Amino acid sequence: MNENLNKNALFWGSCFALITTGFTFSIRAGILPQLGVEFGLSAAQLGFINSMWFLGFPISMVIGGLVYHTVGPKTIMRVAFIAHTLGILLTIYAGGYTTLLISTLLIGIGNGCTEAACNPMIADMYSGVKMNKMLNRFHMWFPGGIFLGALISKFMTDMNFTWEAQMWFIMIPAIIYAGLFLGKDFPKPKVAEATSIASNFKAMLSPLYIFLIVCMALTAITEFGPGQWVKIILGSSGANPMLILALTAGLVAVLRFFAGPVVAKLGQTGVLLGGAIFAAIGIYMFSIITGPMAYVAAIVYAIGYAYFWPVMVGAVAQRVPLSSALGMSIIGAVGMFSTAIFQPIIGGWIDGSMAEYKDKGLSGTALELAAGQDTLVKMISFPAILIVLFIILFIWQKNSKKSKAMKAD
Repeated sequence: MNENLNKNALFWGSCFALITTGFTFSIRAGILPQLGVEFGLSAAQLGFINSMWFLGFPISMVIGGLVYHTVGPKTIMRVAFIAHTLGILLTIYAGGYTTLLISTLLIGIGNGCTEAACNPMIADMYSGVKMNKMLNRFHMWFPGGIFLGALISKFMTDMNFTWEAQMWFIMIPAIIYAGLFLGKDFPKPKVAEATSIASNFKAMLSPLYIFLIVCMALTAITEFGPGQWVKIILGSSGANPMLILALTAGLVAVLRFFAGPVVAKLGQTGVLLGGAIFAAIGIYMFSIITGPMAYVAAIVYAIGYAYFWPVMVGAVAQRVPLSSALGMSIIGAVGMFSTAIFQPIIGGWIDGSMAEYKDKGLSGTALELAAGQDTLVKMISFPAILIVLFIILFIWQKNSKKSKAMKAD
């Protein structure tokens, strides 16, 4: 049914759409100080502008999942391109705070549409180990796009390019993905029942899907939590926080490219369990070391979370197939919402640690380092819980396979 598709064009179109997403994350972060100066915005206002990116993302993912089998991935990607284009143009020609809020929301919507359309599309084009490999290679372009976008933004800023010029640059991968998708046929679902919303919801009420939802909430904050606070937490450790971000993003992109053999050898649950162990060790290392060794900790941490997002999406596609596009969109949205929910909690940990160590007489760099390391110790709880959950999942799936084998006999 899906054999005559131009899978190469569809896959690379998906990758360039995700590069666009990565660019909107890092380039917009790079121009944020310039936007603040240009429009006279406070830090709180800039924070609200950033939050629109995270708000638009899960909203359009959920809506896209609901209508995926009604309107199809082609239409969703058209909406993505329109939203990306309008968001970029409205940012470039913004008149002030309100326009920037709207433009960032539109960019977030475009990014969410990309995830809602491309995850199930890739899952329908491939199967088994090949599907896991291609989902990982697709998802390598989010950290890859962040890495490239950060370097581009830094170079353009150093060369005195305007922030408007940097925003125009985001249009390049957007135009490429629109061109690659133009006129192409898109895949049909592998399972006919997957097109039914009722079947999707029924599958999503299964114990396995609910268990995976809980795991996704914790894998997402393990991945995005330390990174979002890296400058505050590690700024006094003697390592360059932005170099650590670049190192982890670049390494994750490479690891996801070579995910196929890893998933084939260890299986989905094995990869997730191993990742949780490495992530816990990496965060623990961050909490006790300073100076150049922080870069070693960054490598261990990156190995830990590298496969979390794509393998979790792949687990839904493979183990709860009737949840279909909606199931994959919901689990991705849960990851984004989890990140948003836990951020204030982490901020509270930092504030609490600051107050505690200030009472003990620390100040300046010593205070920031002690509070940062104390917060990292608390963050170990995320991957530590995941280690337990993935051991449970391994035993659960092993017993499930034995039960099926006995019934077949």
